[in-house]
Amino acid sequence: MKYSKQRELVLETVMENPIHPTADTVYAMVREQEPNISLGTVYRNLNLLAEQGILRKIPMPAASDRFDGRTDPHYHIRCSGCGQLFDLPLAELAGLDEQLKNLPGFLVTGYQILFEGLCPECAGKYPAELKR
Repeated sequence: MKYSKQRELVLETVMENPIHPTADTVYAMVREQEPNISLGTVYRNLNLLAEQGILRKIPMPAASDRFDGRTDPHYHIRCSGCGQLFDLPLAELAGLDEQLKNLPGFLVTGYQILFEGLCPECAGKYPAELKR
């Protein structure tokens, strides 16, 4: 892939912000350093970096895709209160890959699991009796 200053800025922005930003968020952040960059350039570079495996594109149901600087296998949880997306370390699902390899008749080439719930801040807004 040919070097581009704008692509480097897009990549750095995602890598330095573990908030799983949308393309619009990346655009707003990059414009602070590069005011002449276009939204289309940000989208193209994010998608290219994701296609190359340098970033991870996280499709979100009924919402904008998010981008993650972590490309290692891991899971995410979306807070249904504030909408933020968090990394979720779940060792219990480590055996899932082996189970998928043994599915008769299927060749699973990838998967994404998205958990839903409340982040600690949003969960704190509910009375204890509702959390049970």
